[in-house]
Amino acid sequence: MSDDQQILYRLGAALAIGLLIGVERGWHEREAREGARIAGVRTYGLIGLLGGGAALLAEAFGALAFGLAFVGLAGLLAAVYVENLRRGRADVGITSLVAALLTFVLGALAAMGEVVIAAASAVVATLLLGYKPQLHRWVNALEGEELRAGIKLLLISVVLLPILPNRGFGPWAALNPYAIWWMVVLIAGLSFVGYFAVKIGGAARGTLFTGLAGGLASSTAVTLHFSRLAARDPGLTPVLATGILLACGTMFPRMLLVASLLNRELFQPLVVPALVMAGCVYLPALVFLQRQSRSSSYEASPLKNPLELKAALGFGLLLAIVMLLGRALQELAGEAGLLVLAAASGIGDVDAITLSLARMTQEDLGLSIAAGGVVIAGAVNSLVKGAMAGVIGGRAIGLRVALPLAAAAGAGLAAAWLWIG
Repeated sequence: MSDDQQILYRLGAALAIGLLIGVERGWHEREAREGARIAGVRTYGLIGLLGGGAALLAEAFGALAFGLAFVGLAGLLAAVYVENLRRGRADVGITSLVAALLTFVLGALAAMGEVVIAAASAVVATLLLGYKPQLHRWVNALEGEELRAGIKLLLISVVLLPILPNRGFGPWAALNPYAIWWMVVLIAGLSFVGYFAVKIGGAARGTLFTGLAGGLASSTAVTLHFSRLAARDPGLTPVLATGILLACGTMFPRMLLVASLLNRELFQPLVVPALVMAGCVYLPALVFLQRQSRSSSYEASPLKNPLELKAALGFGLLLAIVMLLGRALQELAGEAGLLVLAAASGIGDVDAITLSLARMTQEDLGLSIAAGGVVIAGAVNSLVKGAMAGVIGGRAIGLRVALPLAAAAGAGLAAAWLWIG
């Protein structure tokens, strides 16, 4: 491709970026009367092309040419905005104004040769502009306590994580402050997704959505809450059992994801057992779902805010204890000790032992032992939740939940023995 063709290609990309953002802005302001809009589709396209031209001028005459073009455009847009505001033709929002300036910058970026980055940024910007109602609804769903807790955790993660020592302390150098806190942030972030998925969509979609998304945050909490509901109102048993199974089934892909994020080599030995266990739980849930009326649902969220600082610190302490015990048992009892610890840990929590074993594979633990330990923890945890549903919720929900979870535990262990060896 010749130099002229390259320039035309880049300017074409700059124009396309402007038109893309312009189409979204034009649709958003489609009901505004003539003259009330800061810019339309054609104007945004021209702004993108202007940015591309300014970038080419900057290559010939220096960065000052680009700066003057940007300042001139900003002044022109501000003048139009102020005049429209004075005449009562525009609202006080400046989204379109910022979007126009961003279009200019992305057009310049495309003309400089970064077409892929500019185009990707334009797509993301268009999505943000187009999802205004949904974004506002999500923000409105936040409570003050949740927002403050999330900010505290992010602040401590961003500020504290880089300065924590990245080396081992204590017996066998088993405690690495940087690694422990990084894993706390990982689990908190994953739980955050499930918690707010339930908070945002659970009230509208009921128990089944709560079960599916709640499994990302805590399948144990979902099981406990729905079992109590079933004990109080046996008529809700079928749909509550389905919600529990969806939450428990989601635990297995989550388990696979968490382990693979720490060591991607664990994906291969874990993927088959995790999928087998998930299938054993999801399939009965789908069968139960087909038998139920869509109108039968209990709309409630059983989850507590996973971004509470106290909960994060508590999980960090639990993780440190499990890591220390894992190293001690490995030194004193060998691989058998680790498997015993995995079974014991699975009674209460799967995340801590999963993270600990995945971390140990980065040192000297074999992948097969780590994967086997994760599957054992998941199997024990499934049996515990099945028993919990039966004891708390009664025989009806217990049979619906315990049998698939017991099948998942057995099939998972068998798949691990055959697949991992």
